[in-house]
Amino acid sequence: MQKIRLMALGGLDEDGKNMYLVEIDGDIFIVDAGLKYPSESEQLGIEYIIPDFTYLLEHKDRVKAVFISHGHDDVMSGLGHLLEVMDVDVYATALTARILEDEFKAHKLKNKHIHIIKRTDEFKVANHTIHTFPVMQSIADGVGYAFETDSGMIVYTSEFVFDYDSLNKSFSMDVSSLNNIGQKNVLVLMSESTGANRSGYTAPKHRISNHIEHYFEETDKRLIITLYRQNLFRIMEIIELANKYHKKIFFYDEEHVRLLKTVDDLGYYKLPRNVIIDKNDFNNDLKDIICIVSGSGNEVFKLMNNIAIGEDSLIELHEKDTVIIASPVVPGTEKDATAMENDLYKAGVEIVKLNAREILSMHASIEDLKMMLYLIRPKYYLPIKGEYSDLINNADIAVQMGYTPDRIIILDNGQFADFEGNRLASTSEQIELEDKAIDSSDMRNVSGMVLRDREKLSTDGAIICGVVLDFKTKKVIGGPDIQSRGVIYLKDADHILSEIGNILISTIERNVEEGTYENMQVRMEAREAISRYVLRSTGKAPMILPAIVEINLGEDSGKED
Repeated sequence: MQKIRLMALGGLDEDGKNMYLVEIDGDIFIVDAGLKYPSESEQLGIEYIIPDFTYLLEHKDRVKAVFISHGHDDVMSGLGHLLEVMDVDVYATALTARILEDEFKAHKLKNKHIHIIKRTDEFKVANHTIHTFPVMQSIADGVGYAFETDSGMIVYTSEFVFDYDSLNKSFSMDVSSLNNIGQKNVLVLMSESTGANRSGYTAPKHRISNHIEHYFEETDKRLIITLYRQNLFRIMEIIELANKYHKKIFFYDEEHVRLLKTVDDLGYYKLPRNVIIDKNDFNNDLKDIICIVSGSGNEVFKLMNNIAIGEDSLIELHEKDTVIIASPVVPGTEKDATAMENDLYKAGVEIVKLNAREILSMHASIEDLKMMLYLIRPKYYLPIKGEYSDLINNADIAVQMGYTPDRIIILDNGQFADFEGNRLASTSEQIELEDKAIDSSDMRNVSGMVLRDREKLSTDGAIICGVVLDFKTKKVIGGPDIQSRGVIYLKDADHILSEIGNILISTIERNVEEGTYENMQVRMEAREAISRYVLRSTGKAPMILPAIVEINLGEDSGKED
């Protein structure tokens, strides 16, 4: 019997950063490689967070392939970082592959080949058979994966909704494919949990047309709509409405236009002729048009906020404008979304904010999850993708479907589920993982120490203390000079600053007298002693930065006159 292990490097007890490992007889298959946006408390100059690749690098000879399920940041935008440190084959559908190619260019990756697969497909990698099946989500070409093993299939759903009214084949879910997989022996179903607390089916409550159509019909004023670039389903709804009411669309985001043209080139959706206004033809005097402001993550809120405060060079708001906020707040974007909304109100425009309770994101709700369980009929159920409460809600759905607790697996990131034959043997092994924070657009990995330093600076401030020494004699010839920022009010703290200087000088003199002086070591000792003193005196633990500058004064230095 084959040895099977399942594990997540991200995506459990969090929203985003999805990355799952399926190990079959030692061969490692990666499913998705995403990022997440930091929460307000985690930001500290961080652009986004990716999984810890240490385990993969330690076993890179066993990593056989990466399978990407669709073109959203939370499942694919960590891949460029992975391919910077290891070479591995990538499998994706046509649209996802096109989006990944742009990601690779951003990372300056060359000669990275993507194997294009179909939404309903069967192929072999390293002598293992993998199946794909179509799932419906907010971007076209979404797929799930099923891995054949001697003990049964391992099925990964990605994100999905059951929408029987969708006629676009690049979006539609193929229920017959799911039923065919379910008729085989399925060992584990890995199913998303984001919407596991929402009653009923997601469809048709994921559609926005009925909620905004009257704005297209009743006004000849300008509509400005915020959208996430990767929510193709929603933008197609808006294009259809614009075409129906003979309105032109201006896309602020040129990447959005390229994405739509790619969808058109692939034959997934034919753009109506002459519906898009070229950037060169746009001006703020145009009426009866639709302006789409879009981006990824919090980009869309920052862009719209710049427009609201009059700092954008292209779009200038008019009081008669109607702004429709069709980009729901996602974790990590709350602060920017609030700032945007406040400034829009100050601008005096009409604001239409789509209610997230009425218009659902395209994730599986309770009845969708039940339907998936009914069709796949797995022996074990493994909730994935979501905060811990989401995973538990998903597990409760399985209990309602007749699954006993011993057939439901709740894991943490880094925790293995080991199978022997067709039964779960253990979940006791777990590896330590550390999130990798990426700093701004230069894509640098920021260590945990740097983040701790930033947090300390933001809460307790910093004290810089410096002296100048004679290089040969180690006598103090300048200072001490003490600077405090964000720690204490200088006017009331002369005695504290004076004592900090005394601690630094006494540490130097003691080491010189004992013959143990070494610049870096003395600075470390002084830092510890000053930290203890400041904590006792102020209750704060600021960053302490001692500086000892040594100057060579020549042969006569240190001689008395």
